[in-house]
This record gives sequence, structure tokens and C-alpha cells, in this order.
Amino acid sequence: MWIAAGSLAAWLWLLLCQGFFWRTDIRLPARTDPDDWPSVCVVVPARDEAAVLRESLPSLLAQNYPGRAEIFLVDDGSSDGTGELARELASRHGGLPLTVDSPGEPPAGWTGKLWAVRHGVGLARAREPEYLLLTDADIAHAPDSLRELVAAARTGGFDAVSLMARLRVESLWERLVVPAFVYFFAQLYPFRRIGRRSARTAAAAGGCVLLRTNAAERARIPDAIRQAVIDDVALARAVKGGGGHIWLGLAERVDSVRPYPRLHDLWRMVSRSAYAQLRHNPLLLLGTVLGLALVYLVPPVALSTGLAVGSTATAVLGGLAWLVMTGTYVPMLRYYGQPLWLAPLLPFTAFLYLLMTVDSAVQHYRGRGAAWKGRTYARPDAVVGDES
Repeated sequence: MWIAAGSLAAWLWLLLCQGFFWRTDIRLPARTDPDDWPSVCVVVPARDEAAVLRESLPSLLAQNYPGRAEIFLVDDGSSDGTGELARELASRHGGLPLTVDSPGEPPAGWTGKLWAVRHGVGLARAREPEYLLLTDADIAHAPDSLRELVAAARTGGFDAVSLMARLRVESLWERLVVPAFVYFFAQLYPFRRIGRRSARTAAAAGGCVLLRTNAAERARIPDAIRQAVIDDVALARAVKGGGGHIWLGLAERVDSVRPYPRLHDLWRMVSRSAYAQLRHNPLLLLGTVLGLALVYLVPPVALSTGLAVGSTATAVLGGLAWLVMTGTYVPMLRYYGQPLWLAPLLPFTAFLYLLMTVDSAVQHYRGRGAAWKGRTYARPDAVVGDES
């Protein structure tokens, strides 16, 4: 009964005191078109992305941007013809100028896509843009996406504006896991706090980040976060730590086209960096497992156990905690256009995330480390820069 009471107390605190993380109304802030549109360079790191590039790259080429804009796609050692396909798409569709280049193999100490980002940023700086748009190769943008991002950054005085791209939710496993992924992210990094200069909370969504060039230089992006496995959060912390004003919200017309049809695909997406989020610390892992169990698993267990043994208090406390949990998940399901009967299944999804986190730790101690696009980073300090 007391454990169930603790779970309910935790949910009441999350409901009211964790930045209203469960609300999904954080969209691009109020904005007006600037009198002069600044120059922008778009940097797209790409490694073996031919499968998604046909859907994503034409959307960037077709950006309706009033100022000067140019795209730099960095083919990071692809073996599937990513670079050749990018050139073919640019020739066929026209639109914004496209440069395709390759950086060579990354030196020791560089993780994930950051070596490719560094190369792309170096190419872009020769054009002296006011802004850099860092976007992944699987992200499709509405024709006015760049225009709206720049207008929001200029109007709000933001040094970094990031959108959490809407992930694909078509397969059964995507429906179960993907909305929860964004829900858990917002729980860890409440969007309302990120936009406050006075708050320490900092995060970004790596698939879509508009970054003021001078803010990137002050924060030494990407060199300062070259060992970051979870590079988007590390980037945001570096920019905010350097005095920058950042903003993160949910996207309306920026979508990921990458499919995750099987549980295995989603499992790899989460487990590749989950233990890095915990700084490879066994005590943090233990605390996370216990916390997930208390917050997400206790409510249904308490309800069923209370009913089975005739403990009304235990059943009521567990049922109320499950009800609050379910209610906070409903807005995210609506945002993703999913049926609301999925909301009571959140404990099951949380249990999957618990197993993914434990598996991430197991892979780390087996020496496999974090992985990205066929590259593995086993170094314990290759986590999140100064930190997911």
C-alpha cells in the first residue's frame, strides 16, 4: 500500500511540478518576417541513407526561402551510393544549390555523425552564413520550414531553434513505442523550461536545429562535443552554457521518414545510447530501473494485487496512479493521431524501455559501447560532452 502511495505521489508531482511536460502545445513561437532575410547554410550528415534520401532531400531542395540558402550534404563513408543519389536528385529537382562532399574517416575521439557535421560546417563557413540548419538525412521539411525557423529565431532572439520532428507511426511497434519515446524525452527535458534563460534545462532534437553561426563559434560546436553520443542534448547545453538563448518544441510540418517496422529496430535506436544518458554509471542505472518500476510498473501491479487480496486502499492508490499516468499520455497520442486505447498500455511500453536501458548497459560492459551506422564507440568518456 505504501509503495502504491509513493507511486501516486510521484505522479502528482510529475503532473504539476515537472514543467507540464505532458502538454503538446509547445510549437514554433510567435514570429514575424524580418525586413532582411539572413543567409543560411543547411548541413546534412549522411551515412548509408539512400533508402530515405529520395523522400527527404527533395523537400530541402524545394525550400521557399526569400534569402540566400545553400545545402551541404556530407557523405560520411556511405557504401550505398548516398552521394551519387544526392547529386542525381539535385539535378532532377533543382531548387537550392547543393554541394556533396566527403570528410574521410573520423580521427579518434569523434563519435556518431559529428565528424561529418564538422566537415559540413567548415564548408558552410566559407559562405559566412548568419545561420546553420543542422538536419538529418531522414528529415522531410515542408516548403516553408526554413523560412518559419528563421523568422522564429529572429523574432524571439534565439541562438538555437530546434524542432522535434514527428516520427513515423505506422507499424504496431511504432504505435506502441514512438509516442512514448517523445513523451519520455519531454519528461526528462520539459520543453517549457528549455526556452527560459534562467533555467538550467537544455536539450535539442538533432534532426532539426537552426543555429546562429556566432553562437556555434562561441560554444565551439561541434569540436566541444566531439565525444558526444547524444549529440543534440550536448549541443544545446554547450550553446546555453555559453550564454545562448535556445528553444525546443514539437514540429507540425517536419517529419522523419525513417521506418522502424520491427521491435528490433526500435530497440537498437534506444539501446545504442541509453546507458550513455546515464553516464555509464551503475548507480544511476540502478536508480533508473527502480524509478521506472515505481512510477510505471507499480500502479497496474498495485491495482491488480489490491483487487486480488482484497486491499481496497492498495487498489485505489494504484488505480489513481495509473489513471494520472494514462491522462498525461493522452495529449501525446492525440498529437501522433493514435487511438486513445493505447494510453493504458504505457506501463508495458515503459517496461520495454527499462529492458532496453539494461541491455544498453550490458552491451557497454561487453565492450561493444554505443553504436552509430556501423561504428562502435566503447570509450567510457564518449557520452554527451559535458553531460543525452
